[in-house]
Formats: sequence, structure tokens, C-alpha cells
Amino acid sequence: MSTILTIPKLEMSMTEATLAEWKVENGSVVKEGDVIYILETDKTARDIEAPASGTLTQKAEAGQTYDVGTEIGEIA
Repeated sequence: MSTILTIPKLEMSMTEATLAEWKVENGSVVKEGDVIYILETDKTARDIEAPASGTLTQKAEAGQTYDVGTEIGEIA
């Protein structure tokens, strides 16, 4: 079973965020709890951890801004 990665809502008023950097390469095997990307809002930057273990498939480009809920990757 795969886990879909989406832009999380980190603040009540948040509607979008920037995927600042992928911390692991596309196709890499990750473990639950590994930091996989950095998310920036107008107020903060946060390390985002893998919610599951498996192989990461990136579906969004770093440096771009996305709406909350946008699919950015998958762990299978």
C-alpha cells in the first residue's frame, strides 16, 4: 500500500507553501521518521518527516509554491 504525500496545513491561516528542498533523492528508500523535505511558509521553515517507510517518488519540483493539499509525492 502506498502513502500519498501532500502539502500539509501547518498554520490555521495557511493556504499555500513552498517546497523548499527535497532532502532525499527521487527513488530513494526512506524510513518512517526520516526528514524528506523542507517546507517554507511566510512565517517559518519546517522539516517534514516521512509518514511511512518505502520508496519515495517525487511528483513536485523543489522551489515551487503549492496549495495546501496538493500531491507532491508518494511512498510505496
